[in-house]
Amino acid sequence: MKRNVLNQLVAPILANTIYAMKNFPIMLVNTLLAPFGFLLIIFFVSHGKLLNVAIVGALIMTMVTSGISMQGDLTHLRTDIKLQDMLVSSPLTPLRYLIGMALSELVSSIPNLVVLGILATLFIHMSVLAAFSVVVVMLLTFMFSVSLGFFFSTISRDVMEGWAFMGLLSMLFSTLPPIYYPITYIPLPFRYIAYLSPTTYSAIIAQTSIGFLNVSETLFYLSWVILVAISVFLLVFAIKRSRWREE
Repeated sequence: MKRNVLNQLVAPILANTIYAMKNFPIMLVNTLLAPFGFLLIIFFVSHGKLLNVAIVGALIMTMVTSGISMQGDLTHLRTDIKLQDMLVSSPLTPLRYLIGMALSELVSSIPNLVVLGILATLFIHMSVLAAFSVVVVMLLTFMFSVSLGFFFSTISRDVMEGWAFMGLLSMLFSTLPPIYYPITYIPLPFRYIAYLSPTTYSAIIAQTSIGFLNVSETLFYLSWVILVAISVFLLVFAIKRSRWREE
């Protein structure tokens, strides 16, 4: 039983990530460009003052991109290859399928995480507690991003529609929120809009943990509560409300 579960989790990594990276290396280049492009822009615009924030923002964006991009892979497997039609009649559960595909996306992000981890070590000098907080924030961010990616993959009627969802979610979670710069840079009348995105709370926690952002203890701990609550809620929502079987 345990071996079957392990095989079900490893299979998506081999089929979705290892195969793609081996046969289409341009996908690896594309994965690397997104977070580092924003990092370089922020670095040059701020004359290096926001480098530590930009590195943390790139780590958060990597988690968001990895989780949401799973939606495109799953939509392709469901609509083009009809893989999900075969899986619904197998012992595989939606949760195991989600976990397996999530692990495959994490594997594809390893090059990004290694490079960004080295940059963080060189330029941020985090304490052990701060590093632990950033890692937990990354995992929670990946958790709710994967949940949304999985949900939208089950309702997308075509890969083209899936790409539209991916672009929209990426903009809402990684482009508009203040993850590459502190939220205090946003004027107050517009700052409340940023609080609508869960990645804003990821950024507040991470930036406060590395000592760059100074917020009240109330906002800091409230950000933790909101981030955990959103991550758990979206995971449960994705499992319960996703269309695993066709109507």
